[in-house]
Amino acid sequence: MKDNFCIIMAGGVGSRFWPFSRNERPKQFLDFMGTGSSLLQMTYNRFRKIMPAENIYIVSNLIYRDLILEQLPELTEKQVLLEPTRRNTAPCIAYAVNRIAKVTKEANIVVSPSDHLIMKENDFLDTIATGLDFVSKNDALLTLGIKPYRPETGYGYIQISQGEGALRKVHTFTEKPNLEMAKVFMESGEFLWNSGIFLWSLSSIMKAFDEFLPEISNKFKQGESVYETPREQMYINEIYPLCHNISIDYGIMEKAQNVYVLASDFGWSDLGTWGSLYDLSHKDENRNVAKKCDALFYDSKENIVVMPKGKLAVVQGLDGYIVAESDDALLICKKEEEQRIRQMVNDITVKFDGKYI
Repeated sequence: MKDNFCIIMAGGVGSRFWPFSRNERPKQFLDFMGTGSSLLQMTYNRFRKIMPAENIYIVSNLIYRDLILEQLPELTEKQVLLEPTRRNTAPCIAYAVNRIAKVTKEANIVVSPSDHLIMKENDFLDTIATGLDFVSKNDALLTLGIKPYRPETGYGYIQISQGEGALRKVHTFTEKPNLEMAKVFMESGEFLWNSGIFLWSLSSIMKAFDEFLPEISNKFKQGESVYETPREQMYINEIYPLCHNISIDYGIMEKAQNVYVLASDFGWSDLGTWGSLYDLSHKDENRNVAKKCDALFYDSKENIVVMPKGKLAVVQGLDGYIVAESDDALLICKKEEEQRIRQMVNDITVKFDGKYI
């Protein structure tokens, strides 16, 4: 247990959850499920059950430092790694693994986004334990795959190799498919959703960085003498903007030969969209959802209404809509067209100079 470490990636802006998710407080810092805990706090508390608190690192943007320490007071400042700019997941992970290497060379590491929802926590922790045991004994890069139960176009897919059991070699990674291809993937039984949760030993991932992303690897290795000193942040501020903007999936996982997937079932959702929140929420007899607020629905079905606690929404004649109000902004959007929200946020940023973002 003392050799097990966790890297929680918490730097995203969650634009698809606008207007609740804003630049100053993105979705990972919000309580979407009404549990009294933010998604980040839920993620941290989950991993805290299977490893020491001091072995958990949060990687996020500089502007969220105080928010992280406020929500996770058990952490020390040394466990909060701050990016001066967003450069996708490969630089983020390279930074964290090099910081862990300053502490020990024997680590087994799980990397997790901060904003995923896990409905079956005990099954999840058992899966993580199985994965950590596997990577501690094998030179392997492991990802968790989720058996698809619908033809989802919003997730990447992993094609598994022939064989028996839940743990297989990865055959191919596939980006988000169109609906027809997603149906083929699901019906074939050969594909899993890519959860974006990774496990590996420190030595395996550092070797992979050296082989596939040597420029990024070298930048962070050269900072070994300044890590955990007052000069660390200045060094990171200098090198981070020079790193390629590249994901760990594209930079390493799709290129390496020693990549495995563990087929899993622990009630997973990446909670990436209002539609995914709708799918996970309790519905009334007309399949309407009201989150946080009170609501009355007339001649309406399959809507999700989200407003601050203490407010009332009265909805008449709407079918399949998102109605989300927060502070100074209101969104009314068809659920089936929610992929347009990201473009809407871009338009709002340009037209109103970022005022409502």
